[in-house]
Amino acid sequence: MSRIVVPSLPPARPSRLFFSNAMELHDLPRAAPAPSPTLAQLLKRVGDARKEATGDGGETPVHHSALDVDPSDASLEPRSLPFVLQFNNLTYSVKVRRKVTLSSLLPRSRSRLGSAAVEDPVAGESLFTRSKVLLNDISGEARDGEILAVLGASGSGKSTLVDALANRIAKGSLKGSVTLNGEALESRLLKVISAYVMQDDLLFPMLTVEETLMFAAEFRLPRTLSKSKKRMRVQALIDQLGLRNAAKTVIGDEGHRGVSGGERRRVSIGTDIIHDPIILFLDEPTSGLDSTSAYMVVKVLQRIAQSGSIVVMTVHQPSYRILGLLDRLLFLSRGQTVYSGSPSSLPLFFSEFGHPIPENENRTEFALDLIRELEGSPGGTKSLVEFNKSWQSMKQATGNSEPDRNGLSLKEAISASISRGKLVSGATNDVSPTSMVPTFANPFWIEMAVLSKRSVTNSRRMPELFGIRLGAVLITGFILATMFWQLDNSPKGVQERLGFFAFAMSTTFYTCADALPVFLQERYIFMRETAYNAYRRSSYVLSHSLTALPSLVFLSLAFSATTFFAVGLDGGLSGFLFYFFIILASFWAGSSFVTFLSGVVPHVMLGYTIVVAILAYFLLFSGFFINRDRIPPYWIWFHYLSLVKYPYEGVLQNEFQDPAKCFVKGVQIFDNTPLGAVPETVKLRLLQSISSTLGMNITASTCLTTGTDILQQQGVTDLSKWSCLWVTVAWGFLFRILFYISLLLGSKNKRR
Repeated sequence: MSRIVVPSLPPARPSRLFFSNAMELHDLPRAAPAPSPTLAQLLKRVGDARKEATGDGGETPVHHSALDVDPSDASLEPRSLPFVLQFNNLTYSVKVRRKVTLSSLLPRSRSRLGSAAVEDPVAGESLFTRSKVLLNDISGEARDGEILAVLGASGSGKSTLVDALANRIAKGSLKGSVTLNGEALESRLLKVISAYVMQDDLLFPMLTVEETLMFAAEFRLPRTLSKSKKRMRVQALIDQLGLRNAAKTVIGDEGHRGVSGGERRRVSIGTDIIHDPIILFLDEPTSGLDSTSAYMVVKVLQRIAQSGSIVVMTVHQPSYRILGLLDRLLFLSRGQTVYSGSPSSLPLFFSEFGHPIPENENRTEFALDLIRELEGSPGGTKSLVEFNKSWQSMKQATGNSEPDRNGLSLKEAISASISRGKLVSGATNDVSPTSMVPTFANPFWIEMAVLSKRSVTNSRRMPELFGIRLGAVLITGFILATMFWQLDNSPKGVQERLGFFAFAMSTTFYTCADALPVFLQERYIFMRETAYNAYRRSSYVLSHSLTALPSLVFLSLAFSATTFFAVGLDGGLSGFLFYFFIILASFWAGSSFVTFLSGVVPHVMLGYTIVVAILAYFLLFSGFFINRDRIPPYWIWFHYLSLVKYPYEGVLQNEFQDPAKCFVKGVQIFDNTPLGAVPETVKLRLLQSISSTLGMNITASTCLTTGTDILQQQGVTDLSKWSCLWVTVAWGFLFRILFYISLLLGSKNKRR
C-alpha cells in the first residue's frame, strides 16, 4: 500500500533554518546598576525595540535560533544567557490498596499471629490503604544547551519525575522545590515557557505533516506574526526535524498508510516546539522506534537543546550512539537516585563502587543490569544510593557546580531570550507587572476558526464516516415511509401516526450515538493541547458545535423529505418546515447529549451502553407508552427530563392542530373495539340507539373526534408546538454547557 499524499501548492522554501533576527540582544537598553528594572519594564523595552525593527509595530519580527547565528557576526553580544532548572528533595507518594485478609481483621487472630499479621497502619495510612513512595528525595539540575536523560527500569519513577518537573502533579502532593535560575516557577509561567511531549503520538490521522505543524503554529504563535512568517517557521521546523520528504504525507492510522514511526514521533515533538520553548520535557521519545529512528529523534533533540533550550527526557535503554548525544544522566531505582552526572563519569563511578565497567560494553546497559541485579538482592540498591550521595558530596566539595549567570535574574534571562527570538508565543508588549507573557497566543475567535478548519479538514478526508451516518438515516426513513405509507384519517390511522412519531423521534436520538467516539478519540489530543494553553476550552466547545451543525442540517433534511410526504402527514409546506425544524432540534439535542457523555465517560463501549439505556428511558417516559396523567407521581419528574417528550409532543401538535379535521366519524366509533367486527347495519342501529339515548342526532357522517380531542386524550396540552421546539433546542445548549464544565473539571491532566 502506498502512502497517501495530499497535493498542494509547493511552499516557498525559507532561505534559513529559522527566522531572521530583526533585533539582537545588543538592542536592549542597558539597565542601570540600581534600581534593577522590573520584568514588565524589560518587556516594554523589548516591545519598543521590536516596533522600531518592524517599522510600525504591527508584526513580531522573525528570528534565528542559536543554531543559525553566525558566530563571526560582531553585532552579537558574546555573553551567554544560561538557564538552570534545579530540583531539590522531590518526594511524592500515593496511596494504594492494602491486601487485607479476614484473619488480619480479627483482633484475636492479629494478636495470635503477631508479626505475621498485617502491619498496623502508620500515620497517614489506614487499615485498607498504604503509602507507596514513587519519588524519594530526588535532586539534580538541567541546563540549557544540554540534554538530561532520566534512566531506569520500568516502575523506577522516570515518568513521575518528569511529571513533577513539568508541574503535572497536583499541589500538596509533591514535596520539594523546582526552580529556574534559583527562582520558583509559577504554574502559569511554566505553561508558556515549556512544552511536554507525551509518550504516545497524539495526532490527527488524516492531516499531513505540514498541515499538522501549521495548525500548531496557528495555535501557539501570536497573531501579530503574518501568515507567511508562520509558514516560514513551519518550513524551517520541517527541515530541522528532517521531515522534508514526508511533508505532504498524511500522519495515518491503522486504516490509512502514513508516515513511519520515527517520523510520527518527530512530528509530535514538532507540534510542541513550534513556539520555541525554553524548557522541553519528553516522556520516552524513543520508545517503540528502531535504533536509527531513535538516534535521529535524539539528534533532533540535541539541536533543539543547542538552540538554547533545556531538554529533559526519559529513556529506557539508550544505544551507544544515543549515549554520545546525552549530556547528563540521572539513574533511578524505585524512586531513588543511584547516579547523577555525565556519561563520561560512569566508568569512574562504578569502578569506585567496586563494579568496573568492562571495555567495549555499553555503559548504560551495564549500569541498568547492575541496578536490576541489586534490586533483586536482599539489601536492594541501598548501598548504591548511599554511595551516590557520598560521590555527589565529594563532587560538590571539589568543584563549584553553581553556574555563572552574569547577574541575570530569571525575569531578565527570559526577557532577553525573548528578544533573541526564543519563546515566539511569548512575544508581547504587555507591560502589566503581573503578566510576563500572554496566557493564550490568540483571541478566541481565531482559535475557533483554526479549530473548525482543522476539524473540517480531517473529516473531509474520511467521508465514509458521514456517509455511513447518512445511509443509516436514509434507510431508517425509507423503512418508516414504506411501513406507514399514506396513513388515512381513521382511528387506526391515528394509532399508526402515534407509533410512527414515537419511533421517528427516538430514532433521531439513537442515530446521534455515533458522535460518542469523536471526542473520545480526540480527548488526549485535547488534553495535550490545552495543558499548555494552545487554545481555550470554550473555543473548542464552540467550534465543536459549529462544525457539527452542517451535517445535522443535511441529515434532518434527508429524514424529513423521506418520511413527511410518504407517510401523508398534515400541514402542507408550513407543516413540513416545522417537521424539519423539530427533527433538526432533535438531532441537535441528541448530539449535544452524546457529546456531553463523551466528556464524562472514558471508554467507548461503556458510553454506548449508557447512551442506549438512557435513551430507552427517555422513550419510556415520553408519553407514548403511558400518558402523562397516568404516570405515577414519583416518576413524573423523569417525564419532564425526557428528551423525547418535547419533539414527540411537538410533532403531535403539528399533525393534530387543525380543529376542523375529523378522525372519527359515525360508526368509526366502534373501531378498535369488539363491536368493530359486526355488520355495518348493526353498527347503524347501535348508533341510532345511542343517539336516542343521548338525545342528539348522530349519523354516519357526524364527526365524533377531532385533532384537538386526540391531543387531550394523549395529555399534550401544557406546551405549544413552538414551545416544544425551543425547549428541545435549549436542551442542546444545556448539554453543550455541561460538556464545557466536564472539560474544565476532567482535563486537568495532573496526578493527585
